[in-house]
Amino acid sequence: MFFLPLKDNIPLARFPIVTVVLVAINVVAYLLEIRHGGSFFGGPSDHVAVHYGAIPYELTHPASHCDLATVRGVEGAASTVACQGMTGVSGTPPAQPATWETVFTSMFMHGGFLHIFGNMLFLVIFGPNIEDAMSRPRYLAFYLLGGIVALGAQVLVSPDSTTPTLGASGAIAAVLGGYLLLYPRTRVLTLVVIIFFVTIVEVPATLLLLFWFLENLFLGAAGLASPLGGGGVAYFAHIGGFVFGLALIRLFARHRKAPPPPRALY
Repeated sequence: MFFLPLKDNIPLARFPIVTVVLVAINVVAYLLEIRHGGSFFGGPSDHVAVHYGAIPYELTHPASHCDLATVRGVEGAASTVACQGMTGVSGTPPAQPATWETVFTSMFMHGGFLHIFGNMLFLVIFGPNIEDAMSRPRYLAFYLLGGIVALGAQVLVSPDSTTPTLGASGAIAAVLGGYLLLYPRTRVLTLVVIIFFVTIVEVPATLLLLFWFLENLFLGAAGLASPLGGGGVAYFAHIGGFVFGLALIRLFARHRKAPPPPRALY
C-alpha cells in the first residue's frame, strides 16, 4: 500500500514563514549539490555525498575522515568509502568540511528528486501547524534539534557505518511526532494506492502517522536482521526524530488550535 498526504483540515493562524524558508533552503541546497556533481533526478555524486553527508564512522571516530577510494576486485574496479583508522587504509583524504558541520549540511541534502519531493511534501503539510503552535524561533530550534537527535539515533544503531546519511527526514519526523500529539483528531486528505486501486480519502492523522511510524519500525528491525533489509534508508533516524517530537513537543508548543469538527454527510 502507498499513501501520499495532500492537505490537512486545520486553518492557519499566520503565514508559515519558517516552513517556507526551510523548504527553500532544502531546494537550493539540492540544486547546489547536483551542480557540483550528479543529476536532477538521480541526486548528488558519491563524492558530494561523502564530503557533505554525515558519516557515522566519522562521528564516532572524531580524528578520522572518510573519502571515496577505488577497490579492484574480480569484477573490476569499484568505488567504496574508506576512512582513516580502518584496516588497510592509509594516507590523508583531501580537505573537507569539519565533521560537526556535516551534522547540519546533511540535514539539507537529499539523495534524489523523489527523496526531496517526499520530504518537502510532508514538511509543507505538517510543518505549518507545528509552527503555529509555537514561536518561530522555537519552531526552528525544534526542527534542528529533531534532526540532530534523529542522526544520533542512526549513529547509535550503526556507529561504524561508512554510508553517508542525507536528508531532512529525521527533522521532519520530529514534526510528525509533534503533530500526532497535538492534533490527533485532525483529518488529512490522502491519496491512497493499493495495487491498481487509487482513491483520495480523508484519513485521521493518528492512523496516518502511526502507520508511517510502525512501517519505519518494522523496516528498521528488518534492516537489523538482514544487512540488505534497510535498503539504504535511515529508518532509525526517522524513529529517533519521531520519538523526539512526541517526547518534547509539549516543551516547545505554547498554544494549539482545535481541529474543525468532522463534516456531516446528508
